[in-house]
Amino acid sequence: MAFDLFLLAGMVFDDNAAAADRGRVVSVSMFVAVLCLCVVVGHMLEENRWTNESITAIVIGCIVGTIILVASKGKNSHIVRFDQELFFMYLVPPIIFNAGFQVKKKQFFHNFLTILLFGVVGIFISFAIISAGSWKLFPKIGFTGLSIQEYLALGAIFSTTDTVCTLQVLHQDETPRLYSLVFGEGVVNDATSIVLFNAIQKLDVSKLEGWAVLHVFGDFLYLFSTSTILGIAIGLLTSYALRALYFGRHSTDREIALMVLMAYLSYMMAELSQLSGILTVFFCGIVMSHYAWHNVTENSRITTRHIFATMSFIAETFIFLYVGMDALDIEKWKAMKTSLKTCFGIYGIIIFLVLLGRAAFVFPLSILSNYICSHSETSLITLRHQIVIWWAGLMRGAVSVALAFSQFAHSGVTWDPVYATMITSTIVVVLFSTLVFGILTKPLINVVLPHHVHRGSDQQPKADDITLSLIPPEDSAESGLLQARRSLSRLLARPVHTIHAYWRKFDDKYMRPVFGGAT
Repeated sequence: MAFDLFLLAGMVFDDNAAAADRGRVVSVSMFVAVLCLCVVVGHMLEENRWTNESITAIVIGCIVGTIILVASKGKNSHIVRFDQELFFMYLVPPIIFNAGFQVKKKQFFHNFLTILLFGVVGIFISFAIISAGSWKLFPKIGFTGLSIQEYLALGAIFSTTDTVCTLQVLHQDETPRLYSLVFGEGVVNDATSIVLFNAIQKLDVSKLEGWAVLHVFGDFLYLFSTSTILGIAIGLLTSYALRALYFGRHSTDREIALMVLMAYLSYMMAELSQLSGILTVFFCGIVMSHYAWHNVTENSRITTRHIFATMSFIAETFIFLYVGMDALDIEKWKAMKTSLKTCFGIYGIIIFLVLLGRAAFVFPLSILSNYICSHSETSLITLRHQIVIWWAGLMRGAVSVALAFSQFAHSGVTWDPVYATMITSTIVVVLFSTLVFGILTKPLINVVLPHHVHRGSDQQPKADDITLSLIPPEDSAESGLLQARRSLSRLLARPVHTIHAYWRKFDDKYMRPVFGGAT
């Protein structure tokens, strides 16, 4: 009898497990179908510069969420449930790696100092303004319940940017430096925000007095430097293996598989070492595109570029599609006990602080960059360009949503009214900034940067000219002391270009013979 009961219970358990598995298969199948719909609609709207993939995915997500909400009689609006582990372990790596792999290295490193000013120093300025502003203004509209650490986390969450809308309108051939600044700052911005967010998670709130700020900054510098070194090391190791073993003589599949797996391994090793996987996989992508990509066959070069771009596109579409559906999550809105007036006050404060925090560093740091690069008029950031850079960073995207879920929810669910309010506020700000600011991007850029701008007016000096003007000839009869003084003066006058010129000589002489690269 006992055996029969045990057998019956096992059969019921198996039936429930089978039903659950079937439900997951149905959910995944539906989500994939909606992803396909996003691809088709995005293709049909390709010529419409008012929209982009992120806006299309969000709108479709809202429509699908509404249909599911009506079909479930107000019980659910999701096909799948958000999971922070899914986001950070499977969706973020291909997006960031592709950004590093596809980046225009020449423009990126020519403007590296300015990109670091915007993407690192600027983040700390925006972080400070958003954190302090929300801490001061939220209680004034009757919203309380957040700790100091959570206010600091808000600063990191809303300091992340999504520059896709602006990049789709800018033309890289007409404004290469502006495009490079917007793209480079966007990538470094996301990495810096996530590193800063992780540093805040480790912060001991009871020891905020004294040198706590320096400890946070020290943790940030440690994560930034060690993560970068790890990414470069894995990228060089992959490049050396591809060059020394020459996989392509037997199978191009092995070349592609090694690049994909080593890229993902770099992210996983960083996470296991409690470093920043974002920075590691980004610099791994840069190194692989500089060395490893040139060590594989022509077929593998074409294939890898399309594979990495496709994986990144699918991951981004997945995230924005979920954001659109999550905006209608009835559970979060029911858990939220905040009044409608207070909610709109929170939305307005966050958007105001985002605008203010962005302006507080873009314009001053642009002036600083112009002062450093005052030797060359072509490298100056004009007021028109500063307005575009400021606008490009106003959109908030998938990283903000993921960090908000990581801070205020567990597996996409929260029953705390304060936390539910912050998650819904994040989603509203992301939707508003992406849809409203994104749609207004093209008209703004058409006004600020009319199309009659001369193609090439924003060009950097040619690399050969830079090299010839910065590096003394080998047969120079000058004394060593005089050459050193001249090199120092060039370094102070044109630091980034000078370092880049010397790096090219070192790269050609020592690095390329070992790790490969463009001939």
